[in-house]
Amino acid sequence: MSHQDPNCIFCKIVAGQIPSRKVYEDEELYAFHDIHPWAPVHFLLIPKRHLASMAQLTPADEGWMGRLMVLAPKLALEQGCNPYPEGGFRMVCNTGVEGGQEVQHLHWHVMGGPRPWARG
Repeated sequence: MSHQDPNCIFCKIVAGQIPSRKVYEDEELYAFHDIHPWAPVHFLLIPKRHLASMAQLTPADEGWMGRLMVLAPKLALEQGCNPYPEGGFRMVCNTGVEGGQEVQHLHWHVMGGPRPWARG
C-alpha cells in the first residue's frame, strides 16, 4: 500500500508532511482527529494508500476494508463514544460530487458523543 498522490492533503498527512493528531496507525490504515469537528468525538479513518473514493474499491480491497469496519467501533469507544445501544456513533463516507465528497481520498468520518451535534 505505498501508492501516494503528491497533491493529496491526506497523503501528505499519512507521510507526516502535514501534522495531525493521530488516533491510530498500522501498515494499511490511519486515523486522525478532524480539524473542524462536528461532534464531541470526530475522527477520520483512511487507507494509507491513495484511493480516490468508494467508487474505486475492488475485491482486492476486501481485507483492509473489513479490518477498517471492525476497527471503527473499537476506536470510537476509545475516543469517548458511549457504548451501544444507548451511546453509539455515526460513520459517513461521502463519495463523489453528488455525495458531498470534498477530499478525493477515501475516508470515513466517525462521529459520536452526546447530541445535539447532529447535522443533515
